[in-house]
Amino acid sequence: MSLTAWIAAFGVLLLGAGLTSGWIRRLPITSFWLFLGAGIIAGPWFLDVVWLDFPEHPSWLAIASELALVVSLFIGGLNLRVGFRHIAWRTAWRLTFPAMLLCIAGVCLAMHWIFGTGWAVALICAAMIAPTDPVLAGMVTVDDATDRDAMRGGLSAEAGLNDGAALPFLVLALMLLDHPEGVSIAALGHWLLSEVVWALPVGLAVGGSLGFGLGLLGTRAKAITNDTAPSDFLALAIVMLSYAITEWLSASVFLAAFAAGVGLRRAELLIVARHPRKRASEDQPDDVHPPAEFLVDRSGRSDDPLGPTESIGLVVSDALSFGDTLERILAASLVFATGAALAKHWSLQAIAVALLLFALIRPASVYLATIGVGVPRPRRLLMGWLGVRGIGTVNYLAYALTHGLEGDDAAMVTALAVTTVVLSVILHGATAQPLMRWRGRRIRARTG
Repeated sequence: MSLTAWIAAFGVLLLGAGLTSGWIRRLPITSFWLFLGAGIIAGPWFLDVVWLDFPEHPSWLAIASELALVVSLFIGGLNLRVGFRHIAWRTAWRLTFPAMLLCIAGVCLAMHWIFGTGWAVALICAAMIAPTDPVLAGMVTVDDATDRDAMRGGLSAEAGLNDGAALPFLVLALMLLDHPEGVSIAALGHWLLSEVVWALPVGLAVGGSLGFGLGLLGTRAKAITNDTAPSDFLALAIVMLSYAITEWLSASVFLAAFAAGVGLRRAELLIVARHPRKRASEDQPDDVHPPAEFLVDRSGRSDDPLGPTESIGLVVSDALSFGDTLERILAASLVFATGAALAKHWSLQAIAVALLLFALIRPASVYLATIGVGVPRPRRLLMGWLGVRGIGTVNYLAYALTHGLEGDDAAMVTALAVTTVVLSVILHGATAQPLMRWRGRRIRARTG
């Protein structure tokens, strides 16, 4: 197919998604079903017009998936408008570290003991499919700053944190693969210091500082110039500088992107606390100020100078408009590509491992890790199931393929990644809406 044909085909696909979005919301499916199905149909099993072999061309996969993740993580952090003492954050830390570590251990042991995979490759597989996804998890995570639901907030923060937190284990696995004779204590110490002790906190610190500082600077510039015109440049600058500085410092770019969004939101919270405005609606709780972006007026009809609250609202609004559409387009493209790759990259073993992760390892890990947090048992069970896998897994696959994974191992790992993402889109996409509606009915019945 020519480039023009590809553009036309994807345009038709986007048109179909746009026109059917109203019906899709009423069904127990997501729009990603449409893109996944289109990719499968375009692949070798049906039309045979798209043939994708991820191990043969991993570079473009790495770039596209990393871009999608960075944008999504930034937007996810920006949507989290709950204080750090909120139960959502306490839950997220349990899900990100204890639960994810248990997931990695469980998948690694299953791959080695049940399927006979070597320890290094088993750890690659475990690190690759353990993190949840910030891109495809929109049906179970917060999608705007007014959402203060503890479970959705916890899953959002988990998805924002664990793509960066799991990467050190993938690096360790690749190091073990490169040294089958064994890794020295000195090498392990260097890995621990560089990939964990340094990379994770520095990524959080750099991203959070840039998001907070540049958010305040942008607010001041808006107020001085009285500028209400839309501009995505500040948000783009925050994302690009966070990425560039953390990459230069050899820190976690994923944690930096997420922390940059959280930092920008902290700037908004600081400003509205100092310069509060009236509630946006009677439904808004008395102790919660409406998000500043909800108070934005771009009509240009008012000659009054911009105040701090209106200025930060414009900054946040511009950031959200910058990220939302770009995130959806990148995600749709990668899901389409994953569907097209399924014909070549799937296996019964991969299906078994994915189902084991979804039905046993993830739920058990979440249940154990959230003991003592004060989370009700039904919510713990629900969070255990709603661990969506997606673009993060694809990015980790691309990272492994560009850092030495090859041959039969590459084929097996690719099959696991593609199969896991496809099954997650199908199973989690089909069950998320009914389960969230069931939870909503329980909450309404309990609160009267």
